[in-house]
Amino acid sequence: MADRRTFLKRYLRCNRCLKIFRDPVTLGCNHSFCLSCLETFWEQEKHRNCPACKRKSSKEDTEVNNALKELADSFAGRQKTESFRREKQEKGCDGMLVCEHSNDPQLFCVDEQRAVCPVCDFPHQQSHEVISVEEAVSVLKEQLKSDLKSLQDKRNKYKQVEETYNEVREHMKKQLLSTERQIRAEFNKLHQILKEEEKSRLAALREEEEQKGRTINREMKMIEEQISSLSDSISAVEEELQKHSMPFLSSYKDTQSRARAQGSVSDPQLVSGALIDVAKHLGNLSFRVWEKMKEKVHFSPVILDPNTANRWLYLSDDLTSVRREDTWQKLPNNPERNIKYPTVFGSEGFSSGKHSWEVEVGDHPDWIVGLVKESADRKEERSALPKYRIWCLWYCSGKYTNDVGQTVKVKKSLQRIRVELDYDRWEVSFYDPKDMTHIYTYRDTFTEKLFPFFSIGKAGDAKTSDIKICQTAI
Repeated sequence: MADRRTFLKRYLRCNRCLKIFRDPVTLGCNHSFCLSCLETFWEQEKHRNCPACKRKSSKEDTEVNNALKELADSFAGRQKTESFRREKQEKGCDGMLVCEHSNDPQLFCVDEQRAVCPVCDFPHQQSHEVISVEEAVSVLKEQLKSDLKSLQDKRNKYKQVEETYNEVREHMKKQLLSTERQIRAEFNKLHQILKEEEKSRLAALREEEEQKGRTINREMKMIEEQISSLSDSISAVEEELQKHSMPFLSSYKDTQSRARAQGSVSDPQLVSGALIDVAKHLGNLSFRVWEKMKEKVHFSPVILDPNTANRWLYLSDDLTSVRREDTWQKLPNNPERNIKYPTVFGSEGFSSGKHSWEVEVGDHPDWIVGLVKESADRKEERSALPKYRIWCLWYCSGKYTNDVGQTVKVKKSLQRIRVELDYDRWEVSFYDPKDMTHIYTYRDTFTEKLFPFFSIGKAGDAKTSDIKICQTAI
């Protein structure tokens, strides 16, 4: 009978809490645990594996095994627990670790998790599982060590995040200074362009004023000469009119001829366009200045995001080219950053419409160009394959490879790559922009935002150390 009871006790004991099962759950692997013990284990370990064999379990495995529960409750005599406690109180045992019968308890009740008196709690020992204090201490210390390790691991994770936040804060200060410097530099360029344009237009205004002033001066000099000549003729005629009969008759014809010659001269006319052409200088001034600025300012269809760049990668100030160096930068491990591979993403993603851009790769021996989904893993190992939601053209070891690892044949070495995305038709295509020769098209189902994707290896002896997004005028 004792052997049978020992066997049942071993069969009905949860190996997590060492107690007789309470609300037992039997997993698909046939291992059983108390429901609360199993849920606590899963919460601590962040997975749903069996504590015994590590086999993964489903949500359906958490249903209580009623048959095993009834057997465990019956074996433990739990229905008598309350009446037993009342009886014990009547006998004067206060439930403390020590009582009047013993100053050094040797037994431990697994069900109630307390030391018990071998005299006062003798009936208790018949219905509950009781083990030696030494065994209980050993088991409980192991459990506490496990809890301690869990707490230490949790604290280490918080410390890692705290350290990363400190790195982010320091990097933000550097970003602030660097970005302010570059903004000022860009606006200084724009200001210089505007100053040069202002100077040019003011010079043109003054030149027109001087030119038209010379014309007016020339015309006024001619008028002054005519006025002087006419004044002389008028004085001669007035003098002639003062003469008496015979002197008048002898000289009037010459005076009259000169007067009539002067009177036949055409009337003076104002020169057209003598005023400054204000409309020419002010009309649509801002727009025409902007048109001039377009010739000197460039637009890039893709801007690289420095917050995603791997530590081995260095971006240009205008964020349109990337190169790989032999020394890595001290950058924070923020969620957006690519850690495992020398990769950088574009700053803007696409979730609809048509988009295209060109990448200048020159003779760089190792690069990947294409698109990647927003949720792609940026920390762990991954391959440039569609199953990782990366659609790309890869050049390495002198050959071009597509998304599925197949070699792509090209007529000549590619210096530039044109990437075209038609999101609504679920197509990513690659072309040689020199003659728009089609290289490869991949078709898939897009379910989230896609970002331009660039990866670059070491340049080696190649003349080209950067790969860059080709800029086009606005």
